[in-house]
Amino acid sequence: MRYPPPGQLIDVGGFRLHLHCVGEGSPTVVLDAALGGSSVSWSWIQPEIAKTTRVCSYDRGGFGWSDAAPMPRTASRMAGELRALLERAAAPPPFVLVAHSFGGFVLRVFAERYRDEVAGIVFVDAAHPDDWVNPSAKEQAQIDRGLLLCRRGAAASRLGAAHVVAVLGSIGMFTIARLIAKAVSLGNLSREDEGILAPMWKLPAQARKPLRQFWTSEKFYAALGNQIEWIRQSAAEALEASKDGYGDLPLVTISCTNPGDYRIKQQDALARLSTRGQHIMAANSGHWIPLDEPRIVIEAIQDVVSQHRRLRD
Repeated sequence: MRYPPPGQLIDVGGFRLHLHCVGEGSPTVVLDAALGGSSVSWSWIQPEIAKTTRVCSYDRGGFGWSDAAPMPRTASRMAGELRALLERAAAPPPFVLVAHSFGGFVLRVFAERYRDEVAGIVFVDAAHPDDWVNPSAKEQAQIDRGLLLCRRGAAASRLGAAHVVAVLGSIGMFTIARLIAKAVSLGNLSREDEGILAPMWKLPAQARKPLRQFWTSEKFYAALGNQIEWIRQSAAEALEASKDGYGDLPLVTISCTNPGDYRIKQQDALARLSTRGQHIMAANSGHWIPLDEPRIVIEAIQDVVSQHRRLRD
C-alpha cells in the first residue's frame, strides 16, 4: 500500500474499518463524511478539534482505507458498524456526532439507537431524509445518474482509466482529468456529479495523495453505488430515527450559503428537533462546507463540546 492509513484498521466482524483518532479529552468527536467522502475530507478540521478534545474520523466500508463491507449499505447497517468500530477501538463515549451530507442519515440512526452515549450533534449541510424517501423526478434523476457513474467508474478502475483521472487531478491538471472522466462516463459527468467526489483541489496537498489509491479501487465504486441504490431505505431509517427529536441535546445545523427558502425551512425544522438547536448559514460555501469554510464547522463543533462540558459540570 503506497499510502498507509494514518489510523488503525479494526476488525468489526469479518472486515476492517479505518479509524483515525487524535487529541485527548472528553467528549469524543466523531466525524462522518459525505456520500463519496472519507476520513481525509476532514483534513482541515480534525487537527484543530484535536487541540481541545479527542476526535475520530473514519472510513465507511469500501471507502478510504477500509475494507469492502457487507451489502446493502444502509444507514442502519452503517450505524451499527460505526458503534462496533468505536467500541473495539476503545473510543470512549460520550460522543459529539458530526455529519456532512449523507453522513447525516447514518448519525441520525446512531443518535437514536445509542442516545445515552451522545453528547451533541453537528449537521453540516446534511441530507434531508424527506427528500429521498419518495424522491421527486429531480432526485430520482440524481440517483439514476449516480448509479450510471458508479458503473462507469468500476469499469474504468478495471481498465486503469480511473487511475489516470485521479493522478491528473491530484497534481492539479483538473481540466484534463475532467475530460477523461467525461469520456469514461460517456459524457454523463457534470460539475454537480464531481461534487460526489469532493472538490479535491481544496484539500491540503498531502491529503490529496491517497485519493489516487481510493478512486482507482473497484470497492469504492461498489460501495458508493450501493449507498446510492439504497438511499431511499437509508432515508426512511433516518426519518424514523429522528421523529421524536433530541430533547435538549446541544445541536447545530450548518447550511450552505443562500440555500433557498425551501432548504432554510428544512434546516430550521432540523434545528427545532432540539430545544438547544440552532441553524447557522455559511457565509461563502457550496455543499462542501468542510472544505469551503472549515472554520465555521470547527467553531460549531467547539461550541457543542463546550455546551456539553458546561452541562456536565
